[in-house]
Amino acid sequence: MGVTPLVVKQKEFTTRFRGFDVQEVDYFLEEVARELEDVSRSIQELEEENHRLDLENQGYRKRENSMKNAMIQSQKVLDQMKENAKKSAQVIIANAEVEAEKILNRAHKRLSQLHSDIIELKRQRIQLEMQISAVLESHSKLLEMTKEENKAADETDATLKFIKQA
Repeated sequence: MGVTPLVVKQKEFTTRFRGFDVQEVDYFLEEVARELEDVSRSIQELEEENHRLDLENQGYRKRENSMKNAMIQSQKVLDQMKENAKKSAQVIIANAEVEAEKILNRAHKRLSQLHSDIIELKRQRIQLEMQISAVLESHSKLLEMTKEENKAADETDATLKFIKQA
């Protein structure tokens, strides 16, 4: 059993001949009991403060662990978002390359079609030039023949006039 303020207050000493002054001992014991009470109260207050600080410290540690976990989760989410962004960018680039290839193929087809059209138009121009040339030549021959016929008709007319005059 430890020494508590109550034990000190209730402690009774045996008296002997020429023993201690009972009043002095009682006064001392009262003083020691008060001191023990003060010390005991201080110890209890310190223990309560210590307990409160331990609980507060546990709360801080829990918050710290929660924050660490949140930061770890945030980093994981950030890393996953980066990875998803990279994959998305790769898909976009691949789609763009496919689309560019399609556009390029259409442009090549269009260019090939335009070359074919140009060749066809040149062929048609040559054919048209030949037809126009043939028509001009045939009209030229017709004009020549008409001139010769007109000349012959004029000569015949002149001869007829001459014969009519005579």
